[in-house]
Amino acid sequence: MDELTIQAKEKMDKTIANLKDNFVTLRTGRANPSMLDKVQADYYGDKMPINQIAAITSPEPRQILVKPYDKNDLKAIVAAISSAGLNLNPTVDGDQIRIVIPGLTEDTRKQIAKQAKAMSEDAKIALRNIRREYFDFLKDDEGYSDDLKKRIQDEIQKVVDETSKTIDSLLATKEKEILTV
Repeated sequence: MDELTIQAKEKMDKTIANLKDNFVTLRTGRANPSMLDKVQADYYGDKMPINQIAAITSPEPRQILVKPYDKNDLKAIVAAISSAGLNLNPTVDGDQIRIVIPGLTEDTRKQIAKQAKAMSEDAKIALRNIRREYFDFLKDDEGYSDDLKKRIQDEIQKVVDETSKTIDSLLATKEKEILTV
């Protein structure tokens, strides 16, 4: 494999990792502490991910427990979770926060599946942008022969196709997880 192809593959692997991170934040009807990974609370004037200022666990299949390291952060964490757009209602229980994950209706499941599909489409757009970036580089660079350019483009296209199949399989798995009652 050519050095350019390896660089392109590394960028595409980062796109896959980003897609996986985004998929984790989607609700599936089960409690998953990583649902709160992108939620940020006010922490002494700054925005801070709540997983850095609190311990987040899932003691039951439909419940998340958030224990702030500092009790003074309780209100900020509750406000952040409530306003995060996850349709979760945190309740304060002493010095911790309980979040009961409600069951998903069929319409909600379909909406979340649409979000997953949109995330996978964004990942495919990123793949095409990476491919175009390298193809443009090859077109403008005179240091490569035409045969070598063609071979590198074919290699990059193979990597794009493989990565696209990976995205499709990740989406299929996530949709199955979301739509399963």
